[in-house]
Amino acid sequence: MASINQNSTATLLPNFHNLGVVLRVLVMVMALSVVAAMLRSSNWSTLLQQWVGIAAVVQPIAILSLLLLGAANSWLHKIDYRLAVVLIVLAELAITLLVLRLGALVLGMGLEDTGRDAFFAVATTLTLIGYFNLRNRALSPALTEARLQALQARIRPHFLFNSINAVLSLIRAEPRRAETALEDMADLFRVLMADNRDLAPLESEVELCRQYLALEQLRLGDRLQIEWHVDNMPKDALMPPLVLQPLLENAVYHGIEPSIEPGVVSVNIYHVRDQVHMVLRNPYRKDGKHHAGNKMALANIRERLALHFDAEASLQARVGDSDYEVHITVPYVKADE
Repeated sequence: MASINQNSTATLLPNFHNLGVVLRVLVMVMALSVVAAMLRSSNWSTLLQQWVGIAAVVQPIAILSLLLLGAANSWLHKIDYRLAVVLIVLAELAITLLVLRLGALVLGMGLEDTGRDAFFAVATTLTLIGYFNLRNRALSPALTEARLQALQARIRPHFLFNSINAVLSLIRAEPRRAETALEDMADLFRVLMADNRDLAPLESEVELCRQYLALEQLRLGDRLQIEWHVDNMPKDALMPPLVLQPLLENAVYHGIEPSIEPGVVSVNIYHVRDQVHMVLRNPYRKDGKHHAGNKMALANIRERLALHFDAEASLQARVGDSDYEVHITVPYVKADE
């Protein structure tokens, strides 16, 4: 599965492994079939009959095409865009002729409309390619970068000031610990200020979160307790950077700081088959300000997940009696996919 930030030709093609792309193709093929049936119908009474006849041919072609394009997805994204389009059109023609021939042999379907069906297949293919071309341009790196910059700009200034004060308090008593804290701060803000449009290893995101939470523990001490459950974490999984860190910042800001009692922030990351699950849980105070602060971060992260993974990613938030939980699900994508 590809990141949004690829070269200009590769991003024009959709990712044929993506569930959202597959669903869009099937829906648009169905819609174009309805339009074709309307054009071929002289009245409303024959519309259903015409549509069923068209769908009987179009749906097998669409399914075979998606299987073929899914198998060739990585290769198609490596070659020139124009060549890829030509090959896709030729493949659609071949599949269309194959389905029509099989229909003639098995079901006794006539071949008198072969030319019209081939034209419909080419027109549908070019329409879908044009749609995904425009859609991917709309999700261009420039637009994505602006959204990521907006997310980065919202990091709370009080975190920087509090971290500096915490480090200053350590310089004389624990200089080595203060040095480590400064290195963590440098790493954290280097990532925050970087160009974060590419997918990054999950292991890097978790390490960033560990550094962030270590800085927060400098000032909160035993009030902030952290539970890591990452034994089943796929380290090579790719995900958008700065997804977990803002959620952990919210967990500390809304769940730990308002209380004088110790609180536990739990991070559970695991994978099941082809999905990666990330579950974050923190204390919840009904009289706090969870909703206003969390909703902005959740909406932004949902948007970023959709930009990268379309319908295959999800983010769900749940408010319990005494805890707040965020559950993120993304497809298990590796660097070579």
